[in-house]
Amino acid sequence: MPISNKHPSPGTEHQNFFGVDERLGAVAVSLRREEKEKEGASLQYNYRLILRTSELRTLRGSVLEEALPPTARSPAARGLSPKKLLEHVLPDLNLQGLRLASNSPKVPETLLKLDEQGVSFQRKVGVLYCRAGQGSEEEMYNNEGAGPPFQEFLELLGQHIQLRGFTKYRAQLDTKTDSTGTHSLYTTYQDYEIMFHVSTMLPYTPNNRQQLLRKRHIGNDIVTIIFQEPGAQPFTPRTIRSHFQHVFIIVRAHEPCTERTTYSVAVSRTKDIPLFGPPIPAGHRFPRTPVFRDFLLAKAINAENAAERSGKFHAMATRTRQEYLQDLARSHATTTSLEASSSRLPLLSLGAKRKERAKGAKAWELQSAGALVWSVRARDGDRAAPELPCLLGISAEFLVLIEAKGKRVIFNCSCRDMLAWTYSDCGLDLYYGSGDYISVRLPDGQGDEVKDIVNRLQLVTRGCETRELTLLRNGLGQLGFQVDSEGFVTDVERFTFAEKAGLQPGARLVRVCERALPGLSHAQTTELLRTAKKVTITMVPPDENEFQVEDLAVVQSKSLVKELCSSGAKAGKSLGVAANPQSEEENLTLSPLFSAAGQHVLESREPPGASGQRNPGQQPSEDE
Repeated sequence: MPISNKHPSPGTEHQNFFGVDERLGAVAVSLRREEKEKEGASLQYNYRLILRTSELRTLRGSVLEEALPPTARSPAARGLSPKKLLEHVLPDLNLQGLRLASNSPKVPETLLKLDEQGVSFQRKVGVLYCRAGQGSEEEMYNNEGAGPPFQEFLELLGQHIQLRGFTKYRAQLDTKTDSTGTHSLYTTYQDYEIMFHVSTMLPYTPNNRQQLLRKRHIGNDIVTIIFQEPGAQPFTPRTIRSHFQHVFIIVRAHEPCTERTTYSVAVSRTKDIPLFGPPIPAGHRFPRTPVFRDFLLAKAINAENAAERSGKFHAMATRTRQEYLQDLARSHATTTSLEASSSRLPLLSLGAKRKERAKGAKAWELQSAGALVWSVRARDGDRAAPELPCLLGISAEFLVLIEAKGKRVIFNCSCRDMLAWTYSDCGLDLYYGSGDYISVRLPDGQGDEVKDIVNRLQLVTRGCETRELTLLRNGLGQLGFQVDSEGFVTDVERFTFAEKAGLQPGARLVRVCERALPGLSHAQTTELLRTAKKVTITMVPPDENEFQVEDLAVVQSKSLVKELCSSGAKAGKSLGVAANPQSEEENLTLSPLFSAAGQHVLESREPPGASGQRNPGQQPSEDE
């Protein structure tokens, strides 16, 4: 868990040290010693550390006292001094420049800002209304009210809320004096809160073509939805005068305010932002359903996630982090050096919780926000792929595989993308994303470790254990259920063997007759279900969230698994990365939703043969 907390609990005493390192620049180090119970009722001690540098990832770790070299351990029960601990754990850090932090209330506030940087689950999205015949930014900002097609779209997108007294995420809108309007649009999706800056809900100023009260909010949103009525002119990003709006999601209504209402979607993004999912099917029109809403929200959240990792935003975040750290080292450090500080770290005793743990509570390690690590042998979902000796790390945010020999990250997946797992006494199959999976196997005799991995997954992911069903056919040879192209069960007939076995609408198939679903086309899956003598399926129980929010920081590492695990293997997918990803989006300057884009990349469909995701380092082609 982070040492800095919004609501520190009793006993979280720790020491903070600030300073400047010649190589790393300004740094902040936090240390704490904890007492934990060991088998046999004896005690052992654990040191927890946080190192904050100008890099955007805060580094957290822990080390058992007994794991340190015997020469470093103190025979006294008070443990190591901070200086001795850091000499062994961070030998490359310049310890001479570290000074003990002051007691200023600004210290924990700043440390918390640093630790939470880049992990916000609050998003603001601009929404501009484009009437029939309109196409310019000025025309969109000057639409005083919303027409029926736009109202219909907003009702699908979110909840109409009154701003005065609103207590949830407000995205810089005034909730006290109505200076930014009386109402707005708000919703939640998965773990995210989303506030929409809707142009027609923000204050309108007569005889002011610039509408600055509206533009000050929408013009500072990274992601903007452009809603087009039928007959609107093609959208071009060149008409938008803003240095901050980087992604435009264009939604055009077809036959609005009828039972046949549909929407077409396209995206324009600046060239330094990588492609993000979910992919837009070629030529597809979305019916006005909650599925379309989920698609659009996932697209908007992923757009901002992608933008934040582009060069411009990364540089801004790094500069902000450096300023925080420099301020701590310059203004909030005492003159007490590391060597002259308290000779021993504060001890956090967990003795009061022993009785609670004895009643069967999970081991305290499993609750840690930092990564827990196991030695495993891993391979991708291809049964013929070789196994690699790896370290499996599972933190509160990511699941990582590191090649034991080369020390390279060969797989990295957000815990939010973990779907499910199948486990046995010696290993697990881990399903993620669109149903791809990796297999990990533990050494013989470590069956208990498998249970620990499963317990950890239950705590930090939304996933669950898969279920394997053997399905019988009725007298006509039918199984009694329907499945779509993505493996979701859409219908289960009443009083069939499938229903009796426990299959439900919304369940997701990940294997059919021992074959992974991502490796099968929809036609192959249908044929296998229709003709196999014995039908066994592995499925994930129904889940309310269909579209997953992606963490684009993990995409690039996935391709390394293919490189290491499939030398000489057949062409195809390896852990969700396309084997032939060179195809690009079609040139959408011909699309009725767009005109010339300038420095923006246009997309309206998934690139042929790709998985809806481009590696962050991959550049778009010139014809985009």
